[in-house]
Amino acid sequence: MQLKTINTFAVTLMLTAAVIILFSTGFLEFPAADSAVPSPKDSIFYSLSKSDSPEPFRDLFGAFKKWDSEVGCAQFRETHRDLLVNGSKMSSLQNAEGGIECGELQMKHVSVLVKGWTWVPDNMDNLYSCRCGLSCLWTKSSLLADKPDALLFETTTPPILRRDGDPLRVYMDLEAGRKRSGNEDIFISYHARDNVQSTYAGAVFHNNRNYQLSSDKNNDTLVYWSSSRCLPQRNQLAKKILSLLPTHSFGKCLNNVGGLDQALSFYPECVKDPNEKPKWWDHLHCAMSHYKFVLAIENTMTESYVTEKLFYALDSGAVPIYFGAPNVWDFIPPHSIIDGTQFSSIEQLASYVKSLANDPVAYAEYHAWRRCGVLGNYGKTRAASLDTLPCRLCEQVSEMNGRDAKAL
Repeated sequence: MQLKTINTFAVTLMLTAAVIILFSTGFLEFPAADSAVPSPKDSIFYSLSKSDSPEPFRDLFGAFKKWDSEVGCAQFRETHRDLLVNGSKMSSLQNAEGGIECGELQMKHVSVLVKGWTWVPDNMDNLYSCRCGLSCLWTKSSLLADKPDALLFETTTPPILRRDGDPLRVYMDLEAGRKRSGNEDIFISYHARDNVQSTYAGAVFHNNRNYQLSSDKNNDTLVYWSSSRCLPQRNQLAKKILSLLPTHSFGKCLNNVGGLDQALSFYPECVKDPNEKPKWWDHLHCAMSHYKFVLAIENTMTESYVTEKLFYALDSGAVPIYFGAPNVWDFIPPHSIIDGTQFSSIEQLASYVKSLANDPVAYAEYHAWRRCGVLGNYGKTRAASLDTLPCRLCEQVSEMNGRDAKAL
């Protein structure tokens, strides 16, 4: 009897040691605790991960109807009740609706003259009615703003010196590096720590596009991807994903559809104007909408650098497969994307995407935020975009007293 007890203890000790060795060598590896890999405790994903009968589907309306009957907005809102009751308290976004108190404004009218060529769309030129009775003229015309209170530079550097009585110098850089010119009085970029934040989530870049979206999703080719800036690291990641998931790649990088500008041959209904030569962007959303998933890989994985690559996919009615900013959830609706970085391997990600594509209820869950009005931080992200930049910049200029600001 004593010998049996000793043997049992010895076996247990050896098994424990073996497990420790396997973990220490990395042979056994599990996703991190905050992994986005679906939890079996979630009833929706439990059916996804355990289902023995895949249910391929094409009709998104049909998927919505099935989700409504099995889950519904009431349950989705309850799941995200904290967001609805308390809101999000993330520090990745500035308060776009009152960061400056009305009493702090020094001027009732501000004019901003945009200098040189910029990425700023022409349709932003306007006379805006802002908070606290402030009016804001944003223009590229020196005729309309002959004595501007601020000069906005983007692709050119502001003057080195600013004398008393000169306009304030504003510099904007929305690229990942966020490099200040060193000469500006106000700096605009995508981060909350900048003087004025501008996210990529606005609608001003969406002009002149065909917004006809398809409810009929491809069942054979699951993923849309288009990139024409072939960065080695991004290409390597995309190539791996393309090898595991059926994908149409429409850009210059890893093109597999027979050349550029092929989207309209696949989807002629996406032509914006048959009398005009098509441009790559005018049918972007329409083409994306035919796919269940859009691959969105940022140029660089940088905090708060969440670009149009993600927001275009959301606007098209597809589910983004995202690789980018580590704090991306601070900017988007709950349960709206597949965060590729949270999977333990690309193979695991691909397996999940394939299963999701054959589960209409689980797939429809990724659209519930829009249908049920559960936006999370997304409302704040839109509020801090280029759409509202003129008023927010004019408030900053007014607080500093424009031309009357003391030169440093």
